[in-house]
Formats: sequence, structure tokens, C-alpha cells
Amino acid sequence: MSKRSLREEELPHAPLHVLLVAATLFTIYPVLWVITIAFSGKQSLAIADLPAEPGFMDRVRAITPWPAQWSASNFVSVMTDQPFARWLLNSTVVAIFSTLFGLMLACTAAYAFSRFKFPGRRVGMMSFLVSQMFPGTLMLIPLYIIIVQILGLGSSRIGLIIVYATTSIPFSVWMLKGYFDTIPKELEEAAVIEGASAGKIFWRIVLPLAKPAVAITALFSFMTSWNEFILAATFMDKENMYTAPVGLRFFVGGFSQQWGYFAAGSIIVSIPVVLLFLYLQKYLVSGLTAGGVKG
Repeated sequence: MSKRSLREEELPHAPLHVLLVAATLFTIYPVLWVITIAFSGKQSLAIADLPAEPGFMDRVRAITPWPAQWSASNFVSVMTDQPFARWLLNSTVVAIFSTLFGLMLACTAAYAFSRFKFPGRRVGMMSFLVSQMFPGTLMLIPLYIIIVQILGLGSSRIGLIIVYATTSIPFSVWMLKGYFDTIPKELEEAAVIEGASAGKIFWRIVLPLAKPAVAITALFSFMTSWNEFILAATFMDKENMYTAPVGLRFFVGGFSQQWGYFAAGSIIVSIPVVLLFLYLQKYLVSGLTAGGVKG
């Protein structure tokens, strides 16, 4: 094949490559601005001082996400001068335990819906699906009455863990149930012949085979609990019990505009989720695609 024919084959892909590069730059541009503001050492959104009559290069400099001087002072101030470490601890405890608690309930429920026949099985699955169609704020008042007024768990980690774990169950059950349907029942029938109990089959055979779906469901549950703001801001009315997203709002409000602290705190909050995503990304494709084979 000649060089001319190779160029003709590569030419139609050039517009697509340009489009992909432009889309990538458009996507990461806000992220670069967050990083720039965090490392600028300032609390302002402006990283360049424009002259009275700015030229073209001055305007380009003003919109280029690159600080005039790199500094980690915002990160140091957020972790030392603010109770941000305490807020991170609250978010970590709440996210981990709500994920574990919700995942344990979702795994057993999804396995029951997948393998057993009982009255109300179809209605139960449909109720889980219907519950996902309503906005989360619709449950705010009932949850507040139950958690705060009835159980007395306002401004406590336990109350927030209960809320996050229960609200994540419908989505988790649907994810896991679809994956359990793809596991051959013959494996369990063979285990029954060998004398294995239902609990042993679930823990020793089914769960290890469903590891991709469990990992991805845990990732989504953790991300939801880690990033959630409205419920945490409603139930937590003590400063020392704030989660990280609730604490971030006080850096930028009606009486203060500490954009440097806000950007630095946002980067710190995003690090655990990014690391967890990188660790579990090997399960992402198999966990999502296999769970959608059967419903």
C-alpha cells in the first residue's frame, strides 16, 4: 500500500481527533482552574492583574489557568487553621460504614430476589425501581422526623449512616440482582448435592463470583455518601460534626469569599474518590455490563 493511500485512509479521522481533543480540553478546563486557584496562594478568582488598557496577550493570560506563583499555603491553612481534618474524618467514617452496612443489606436482598420465589417479589423489585424516580429531597422531611425527632440521632454519625445506607439500597439491589442472575444456578445445585447450606453457598460461592458487581456497587455507594450535601447539611447542625462537603460551603458564602481555601479543600476531598476509582477500575466494565444482561 502506497503512502498516498495511507494518508487518504487517515484523513477522515482527523476531524474526529480534533473534536476529541477540543472536548477533552473543554472538560478539563474547569478542573485546571480549580487547581490553579488552589495553588495560587490567594483567595481571589483572578490570577492576573490586567492593566487599564489590556492587550490581546494580557487577556489570554487572564484566562489561562496557570498561577503567577505556585504556593501550597492554601492547603496548609485549610488543614491547620480550619477544622477541615475533623470534617474529613466524619466523611470517612460515615462513607465507609454506610457503604458496608448498605452493601451487606443489598447483597442479601439482591440474592433473595434473584434466586428465591416468594409472594411480593415482583412488587418489591418494582417498588425499588419506582423509588428511584423521585428526587431525594422528597424524603427529606420524613427522614428528618424519623432520624431526629423519633430516634434522636440528629448531628450524629450513626444517624447519617442509617440514612445513607437505606437510601442506597434500591440502586444497589438492582445492580447486584442483575449480576446474580448471570451466575449459573448449576454451581449452587452442585454445592447443595455436596451438602452445603444456603448461607455457605452465598458466602463461599456466589459472593466471590460476584466480586466485580460488589466492587462497583460499593464504589457508587461510597461516592454518593462521600459527596452528598443536602442530607448532611440538614441533619448535622454542629460544626464539629460537619462532613467535608458541608464544611466547604462556609469558605464561600454571603460574608466570605475564600476561593483559595474552597479550591484546596475540593482537591483534598476528591483525592480519596479518585484513588478508590483507580483501584476498582478493573472491575468497572465487567461489573456494569454483566449486570445488565438479565433483569
